[in-house]
Amino acid sequence: MTALTDDTLPVTPRTIRDEMIAFGIMTALLLVVPLTGVYPFFVMQALCFALLACAFNLLIGYGGLLSFGHAMFLGTAGYITAHALKVWGFTPEFGILAGTAGAAALGVITGVVAIRRQGIYFAMITLALSQLLYFIYLQTPFTHGEDGIQGIPQGYLFGIFNLANPTILYYVVLAGFLLGFLLIFRTINSPFGEVLKAIRENEPRAISLGYKTDQYKLLAYILSGTLAGFAGSLKVFVAQNASLTDVHWTMSGEIVLMTLVGGLGTVFGPVVGAFVIIAMQQYLAGFGQWVTVIQGVIFVVCVLTFRRGVIGEIAHYFRRSL
Repeated sequence: MTALTDDTLPVTPRTIRDEMIAFGIMTALLLVVPLTGVYPFFVMQALCFALLACAFNLLIGYGGLLSFGHAMFLGTAGYITAHALKVWGFTPEFGILAGTAGAAALGVITGVVAIRRQGIYFAMITLALSQLLYFIYLQTPFTHGEDGIQGIPQGYLFGIFNLANPTILYYVVLAGFLLGFLLIFRTINSPFGEVLKAIRENEPRAISLGYKTDQYKLLAYILSGTLAGFAGSLKVFVAQNASLTDVHWTMSGEIVLMTLVGGLGTVFGPVVGAFVIIAMQQYLAGFGQWVTVIQGVIFVVCVLTFRRGVIGEIAHYFRRSL
């Protein structure tokens, strides 16, 4: 709930109140987006990545586990949802459930393998697993290799809401983002979240208190992967395709970048970081490959001057929990 710094604010009613006020302001701003004339595709894409970054932040910011393979959850859920919609004829709600369930199952399988190690070894195992899946999806027929799954039907959610309507789709994606965000918020403010933070700060002490830390870390890993998969399923309806880009290791790098730019270990930092990175990709597209260079420069500047990230620095300055 607070940044990983020596001046971390304790969990008090005031910190909860500050975060709820910030959540209300964020929700109000997002609700009026369709009325402002902002390009809806950009905001919907940013919301999907914001949820993805928040899921990643749950793992590293509160559990202390750095994953370099979160793209595998995004891509796997996207492929399953896309295939279910286009080939199996699933309705949108069941397509999302199928993709999210697939990501959860992948979280269980990969988590059992990766959670046995810590630190850089954990990060390298997740990266290796992600790249293994990337090459599997490259060769598997149902993913259509480098072409990906294109022309995915959006359909009617619950048989009522026409997702081909950009405004309706926006509010559906927004509802999904808020649902995932509130689940993460509740998790980090629960006894489970407090144990996670204790493990992050001093795992040997948590073990001495009788906590089975591997089980807590595995649950956090599965929850993080499931929510990342949920973001991937929502993204399918926005982009109407599922491709290898979402599974590649560079996507995992972008997730890390979003989290660090916004503020590691903060509630709203990943959201801001995702909007910053997606906005650069959207509005600096005319620079071609130079966008990557610009992102690199911004990342270096943030690391050197904004050690806590954008939201982390703001929260530190005002002594508020964000």
